[in-house]
Amino acid sequence: MDNYLLNEIDFREKNFMEVFNEVQSYVAENFSKLITEQETDKTKEQLKNTVKKYLTDRKLKAEELSLEETIEKLYSEMTEFSVLNAYLDSDRTDIEEININAWNDIKVSFSNGTTKSVEHFSGPRHCENIVRRVLNKESKMILDKSRPIVRGHLSNKIRITVMGDGVVDKSIGLAASIRIVNPKSLDKSDFVQKGTATEEIISTLETLFRNGVSMCITGETGCGKTTIMSHLLKQVPYKKRIFTIEEDVREFDLVVYDENGNVLNNVVHTCTRKSEDPSKVIDQEKLLETAMTMNPDVICVAEMKGKESFAAQEAANTGHTVITTTHANGCRETYSRMEDLCRLKVNLDSTTLRETLMKAFPIVAFVEKYEDNVRRITEITECVWDEEGHSKIVTLYEYEIESSTKDEQGHIHYSGRFVKKNNISNRLIKLLLKRGVQKSEMCFLEKGDNQ
Repeated sequence: MDNYLLNEIDFREKNFMEVFNEVQSYVAENFSKLITEQETDKTKEQLKNTVKKYLTDRKLKAEELSLEETIEKLYSEMTEFSVLNAYLDSDRTDIEEININAWNDIKVSFSNGTTKSVEHFSGPRHCENIVRRVLNKESKMILDKSRPIVRGHLSNKIRITVMGDGVVDKSIGLAASIRIVNPKSLDKSDFVQKGTATEEIISTLETLFRNGVSMCITGETGCGKTTIMSHLLKQVPYKKRIFTIEEDVREFDLVVYDENGNVLNNVVHTCTRKSEDPSKVIDQEKLLETAMTMNPDVICVAEMKGKESFAAQEAANTGHTVITTTHANGCRETYSRMEDLCRLKVNLDSTTLRETLMKAFPIVAFVEKYEDNVRRITEITECVWDEEGHSKIVTLYEYEIESSTKDEQGHIHYSGRFVKKNNISNRLIKLLLKRGVQKSEMCFLEKGDNQ
């Protein structure tokens, strides 16, 4: 039926969810394959035409929507993710997290630091149906009474945790946290401009890592650890082989091509595999064991959070350059965190284990996201050893807050500076010289940043 004739129809109007329930029942009973089949342009058109015919035959549409708007919204509800569609768009880079606290409470956190409430579901059942569809369509995860908590990935760069009936009240539908991991491709000037660090601080980390010094980037979730690690990995010379290990899905994309599509660098990307069959599980520890047999120069363990931590320090202590992240409250606390993780694998005395970890990861950088939404490297430390074998942790750089103010909108603004506390140790200077780094290139030895 053409648009002219449609405009002549006097449509009855109903609440959208009433229209949805009616149309969904009809389609499910008569054309179920259109919903369950893999979506193609053809099935999409067939489903929309079916819905359109149903509505026009019954002279029905949703309140405050045109017929075409009703069809589009019905299609979204039946095959897509309803109110979540706009925020799960893979092309968007401005969203960091979607938190569903209840069917009527959805908060979206944006990369500019703002958080706002958005359109919510129509009820608990609607909330459950859509989130189950997200889990099943994207990764075949099942949420039911026997498995009321589900954790996993929807696709590259999207992590999800869902809690359902039995863990939260049935009246809220369910609770979920959907985190979009979107490491930005930033260069040194970007970090300086955004206030993450000074040029000298970034240069120090680049030079050390590029020349074989293992390190750990630490901080809370969302503070920017992965972005900094990704930048440092891109500084590795093309001739060196990089082996990355990630949990469940791959977020890094370090392969570099020339204009003809030829690969310039030397990268192997891997990720873990889960399975109901224990014999088919491939965890980070297994990937680390495999990496050691593949002649890597640089190993990246995206996040240390289990028994793979012991294998990571072994790799770092046997001539490999290792970079990793973990969750800790500061540089010094990072070694305690690593120690706890290693105990999941071995039972060494605390002194021996701590010394082993300090030798494996002499450099630790602590990253924080402040209330002004600026992610800053607030401290960098080096573990220094004297000739008698005694160690101490020395602060190389530190961010010092001088004052803070609050504007009329309640936003906090900080005034502070990055302060150089100490030079890197003579041991690291000698290592850099041995690797061919000229003293003229070690700008971080010539001066201190106090900005």
